[in-house]
Amino acid sequence: MRILVTGSNGLLGQKLTRLLQNDKDVYLIATARGKSALKIDRGEYHSLDITDADSVDRLLRLTRPDVIINTAAMTQVDDCETQRDACWKANVTAVENLVRCCLTMHINLVHVSTDFIFDGTHGPLDEGAIPNPVNFYGESKLAGERVIQASAIPWAILRTVLVFGITRDMSRSNIVLWVKNSLQQNKTIQVVNDQWRTPTLAEDLAMGCYLAAKKRARGVYNISGKDFMSPYDIAIKTAEFFQLDKSLIKATDSTKFTQPAKRPPKTGFIIDKARKELGYEPHSFEEGLEILARQIEESKG
Repeated sequence: MRILVTGSNGLLGQKLTRLLQNDKDVYLIATARGKSALKIDRGEYHSLDITDADSVDRLLRLTRPDVIINTAAMTQVDDCETQRDACWKANVTAVENLVRCCLTMHINLVHVSTDFIFDGTHGPLDEGAIPNPVNFYGESKLAGERVIQASAIPWAILRTVLVFGITRDMSRSNIVLWVKNSLQQNKTIQVVNDQWRTPTLAEDLAMGCYLAAKKRARGVYNISGKDFMSPYDIAIKTAEFFQLDKSLIKATDSTKFTQPAKRPPKTGFIIDKARKELGYEPHSFEEGLEILARQIEESKG
């Protein structure tokens, strides 16, 4: 099976690149902007801007993948709010380009989406929940989903929540690394306790993508962690795991923060469908911390 990954330099993309190379039945075609962040031992790498329709068409005709896993997106929520043209180009126009080629070349598409397509009035949510985004990032990701759902291509949409993990060069932060690094520097941090998520280990999301691609899954799937937690809970558990000073963590609520983009208060996912149909089984949050800690130690060596 020939699998093309977009956004292979991102956190998810790097995890997926490693995972796919371990499957002798998969030929990996990794793509991202610029040079590859990882060495590709089995497969090939191409620089690709998926917002450029001609570039997408040329590369897909050259490489002829059976499945595309689209991990590329503009995900910085506040940047999406203030840079709407760039956000739309990355999250909608790029998807239109991929769908157009998938249709003419008979390619399966696995597309990664987000819990931010929901308004956060309740959770955890199943796949039948009605989208109602409260920020432009969510609007753009929902628009991308609808482009795919309206098409005649074989597709799977994988929605995820608050992804955490580390890249090889430690270049990308997330809530766990932010908490850990702040407390190690003896900084007091304010963390909200009125939002709820099911935080997702990047390796688990990569496995969800892999399973959907291998099984040529069809439809919408929730792919997230299984622990329903507030950011404050996440911070406390992170401090406890790494034996850092919990007293530096101050609980607050979202009204104390002024951010360009509104956040949905409560999301999180019910993952029963992915468990049953894909065989997806995520790590617990604590297990995820153990994996992350081991990777941090390995990166020092």
